[in-house]
Amino acid sequence: MVTKITTPKCIEAALNYNEKKVQKGVAVFLQAANYLNEAKSMNFYQKLKGFERLNSLNERATTKTLHVSLNFDPSEKLAENKLLQIASDYMEKIGFGQQPYLIYKHEDAGHPHIHIVSTTIKSDGSRINTHNIGRNQSEKARKEIEKLYSLVKAERQQELSKPGIKPVDVVKAVYGKTETKRSISNVVGAVFSQYKFASLPEFNAALKQFNVVADRGKEDGRIYKNRGLIYRILDATGNKVGVPIKASSISCKPILNNLEKKFTDNETAKESLKTFVKNKLDDCLSQSPSTMKELMEQLKQKNIYTVLRQNAEGRLYGITFVDNQNKVVFNGSDLGKGYSAAALQSRLATGNEKLLTQDETKDSSSSGVIQKEMNQQKQQEKTISSTTKTESLLDVLLSTKEQYDNTPNSLLKKKRKKKKHNL
Repeated sequence: MVTKITTPKCIEAALNYNEKKVQKGVAVFLQAANYLNEAKSMNFYQKLKGFERLNSLNERATTKTLHVSLNFDPSEKLAENKLLQIASDYMEKIGFGQQPYLIYKHEDAGHPHIHIVSTTIKSDGSRINTHNIGRNQSEKARKEIEKLYSLVKAERQQELSKPGIKPVDVVKAVYGKTETKRSISNVVGAVFSQYKFASLPEFNAALKQFNVVADRGKEDGRIYKNRGLIYRILDATGNKVGVPIKASSISCKPILNNLEKKFTDNETAKESLKTFVKNKLDDCLSQSPSTMKELMEQLKQKNIYTVLRQNAEGRLYGITFVDNQNKVVFNGSDLGKGYSAAALQSRLATGNEKLLTQDETKDSSSSGVIQKEMNQQKQQEKTISSTTKTESLLDVLLSTKEQYDNTPNSLLKKKRKKKKHNL
């Protein structure tokens, strides 16, 4: 069982992420633990209120949200009651057993997994310490639960999810042409046959993580004009080193003509895997990363290698994602408007505000249900506030009228006479 813990800045973002999955039909809301109401009878706002009530007890705390995902091996077919037992045991072991928390079963990935959303603020206003919770409490809980329920261990899951391709040992390879060719051939052959890419830059994105690049040479050069292709080793800083190897000398024949045939075939094959990659990106973005480096690190934990494309001035103009689990490569813009380099940079720069993609716009009718509930509640609060103010004003006016009505007649006559005299 692989566990992943994040502490988003906003409880609403974590809740909205899971609720949208339910609206799209790719997740199921299983349980509201330590809530007074039954799970099925609660709407979005009621779930949110359960957390906000506790969060309001501690104004000083900056980390109030806990978002956990428990990921199981694809071979493990766990019934919902078993998932609830595991979730309950896990939350108890990490110190959140008495907290209100929501459990969602997600069904949009190649492996079974659940998400748990909770608050770190207790009923007395104190905060549960989450410092190193992933390394300490969660790791201990994970190992105990794996043993108790006979689950596939996290180490084994992570081993199975690795690409299985050994990166080139740069220092060793550059010493001679034979070692260089053998190292490059092993990487290129594996990527060429296993990965789905639809352009040379996408092919290179997959190769670069193994210290190899396909090079067409300069546009005015002989190799480029003759549609040639060579492969080279990259060092730690991305510089080309060692002896270049011709594409035609590699056994799988990864020449330009053969690559272009792959591009056409892979274009269609990639489409069915787009959702899986987008879901992984959404998972990371829901954790509110503040920098591109932080986002890339989170993606790395999900077995996604990220390549940033920058111009000579260092300006970011493109981003490519290599999903090593599904062995597919996508440019950010191909996944949707909200996943392009510019959109992601804007999102990170503005505190991870929600950017609707073209696909999300289509889903606006379903996600609008959630927003509608919140708007209705806010409107009710405004109405109550307005009514209270009106009642307060009426009280003042009525009070003034009563004071006037209780004034003795003798004083009223004097006031009238004085007023007449002045005229």
